[in-house]
Amino acid sequence: MASEAAGHSALRQFDAVVVCNYLWRPLLPRLIASVAPGGVLIYETFAVGNETVGKPSRPDFLLDTGELLKACTTLKIVAYEDVILENPARFVQRIAAVRTKIVGSEQHRDRPPTKDGSEEN
Repeated sequence: MASEAAGHSALRQFDAVVVCNYLWRPLLPRLIASVAPGGVLIYETFAVGNETVGKPSRPDFLLDTGELLKACTTLKIVAYEDVILENPARFVQRIAAVRTKIVGSEQHRDRPPTKDGSEEN
């Protein structure tokens, strides 16, 4: 998002977007939109409940229940967890999601072609 900071408004897209232990809600839609067709989003950060075991504890830095899942409705969800982890204790939400490719009028996930060169459906 460096281009945005430099005063450019063009959205750059990436094959992979990885976010760990970071939440700034105004940026969340732009992060999700920056996943290119066929690209993947891996996101994990702290969730509500973490204030009972440590930092961060401010609501501004804690995802509400299901918030990450709701934010990713334009993506195909591959995996999602809203869990309590130990050592150290922490409440987190994590998601792995892909943006499907649009080929013609159909959507396709990245798949290798079959032996005869066609795509499986």
